[in-house]
Amino acid sequence: MKSRITHFLAISLFILIGASFLAAPAWAGKKKDTLNIAFSKELETLDRYFNTAREGIVMARHVFDNLLYRDPVTYEYKGLLAKSYKWISTTEMEIALRQGIKFHNGADMTADDVVYTLNFAANPDNKVRTQRYSNWIKEVVKSGPYTVKILLKKPFPAALEFLSGANPIYPKDYYAKVGTKGFGVKPIGTGPYKITEVIPGQKIVMVKNTNYFKDSPKGQPSIGKIVWRTLPEINTQVAELMTGSLDWIYLVPPDQAGKLAKMPDLKVVPAETMRIGYIVFDAADRSGKEHGMKNPFKDLKVRRAVNHAINKASIAKNLIGGESRSVYSACFPTQFGCEQDVKKYEYDPSKAKKLLAEAGFPNGFETTLYCYRNRPFAEAMVGNLAEVGIKAKLMKMKYAALREKSRAGKAQMQFLTWGSYSINDVSAITSHFFEFEEDDLARDAQVRDWLAEADSSIDVAKRKALYSKALKRIAEQAYWCPMFTYVSNNCFSKDLDFRPYPDAVPRFFQAKWK
Repeated sequence: MKSRITHFLAISLFILIGASFLAAPAWAGKKKDTLNIAFSKELETLDRYFNTAREGIVMARHVFDNLLYRDPVTYEYKGLLAKSYKWISTTEMEIALRQGIKFHNGADMTADDVVYTLNFAANPDNKVRTQRYSNWIKEVVKSGPYTVKILLKKPFPAALEFLSGANPIYPKDYYAKVGTKGFGVKPIGTGPYKITEVIPGQKIVMVKNTNYFKDSPKGQPSIGKIVWRTLPEINTQVAELMTGSLDWIYLVPPDQAGKLAKMPDLKVVPAETMRIGYIVFDAADRSGKEHGMKNPFKDLKVRRAVNHAINKASIAKNLIGGESRSVYSACFPTQFGCEQDVKKYEYDPSKAKKLLAEAGFPNGFETTLYCYRNRPFAEAMVGNLAEVGIKAKLMKMKYAALREKSRAGKAQMQFLTWGSYSINDVSAITSHFFEFEEDDLARDAQVRDWLAEADSSIDVAKRKALYSKALKRIAEQAYWCPMFTYVSNNCFSKDLDFRPYPDAVPRFFQAKWK
């Protein structure tokens, strides 16, 4: 209670301070043609292949280009570095590259750079962090100075999605010379912005690429400079936005966003994103089989009880707000193949208690709920669980530590989130977590086989049918407790013309000053 009061007083103070500044606003960003933005997470490296953070995705879209670009409105695939593309067969694609494109260091972008980058990413020996999004590539071969062929290990219908969102092209000679460590602090791409300064943990400065190619579907960058700052505390971001030191922030909690919306020189857009929140259980009982721990979640009735115990609609409405909604399937609704006609567990504490009693826990049991973010959301879940007799201790850990604990089979119930790297395909989420890889806590062979077949079929109807079967079984077996979609509260100066999209990738290269 004391911490909440302190938090409220701090926000109130920020509002008062901000109001005094905003009475005579001095938005230095527009005057200096410099967009000042802030993110909470420090980027350990600017090498996209070794960084899976959301911030890394955002940075990559501005500094690098992919072969293809997915239109965020129509979801149409358009040539980016590729002038054109065509399927030769179900396992071979031919790419014709644009000519005249230069990297930020002045080097020409050619087929050699594409071959080098994609083969590097696809090679498991290089241990790139985004391996799942390139491991479908068997080999990329050069067929001309500006043409390449991508050979697939097997048919992979999501190839276009991954080529547009997860595989940026690097300059071969420079990357080979400096390696991932050097590239991580001084990256070079072909994108609409180029990095001119990096102070680790503090800021990154990007300037407009005045030589950016005119036919890019990304459009031409308008704002001259972007100063990207790392500010871990959201309260600090809010205060600086109100005083004019920042022009844009996002992922602002609803209470602060509501206050910011009342500021005359600020605009707040609460846009839904592709990230969903869910609880995952140790349904495969690794904790019991490998570590001798008592694991109530191996019982289907217990997993279903938790699904009925969580008031997902209340969390979506009262804690997240904006366009957040309840979800019942293990994917984001717009993703290709995300079946919505699955078993739905509505909030029903009495049914949860009945299921627990049938499972042999009439008085509930003690357990631990692990999480790595959004403590208030997790606290609400703990409260819901307590109402049905499940006494859950909340354990918040850093993401990397929790991931390792989970992969070691020592975490029985976790509140996690997944944004699918903004990839609009079920294979980027459901397949990742249910195909017997490190993060699969269900180990259901039938689900795995359906997903694997769907991942490799080029028949659209067949893919949908297979994904539907898999998602229905996942829901029926309650391997997850899908809960809600996330909302990105984008808060920014009214001087800024900015539009957010569901993939939660801010496109500052499309932003401009009013």
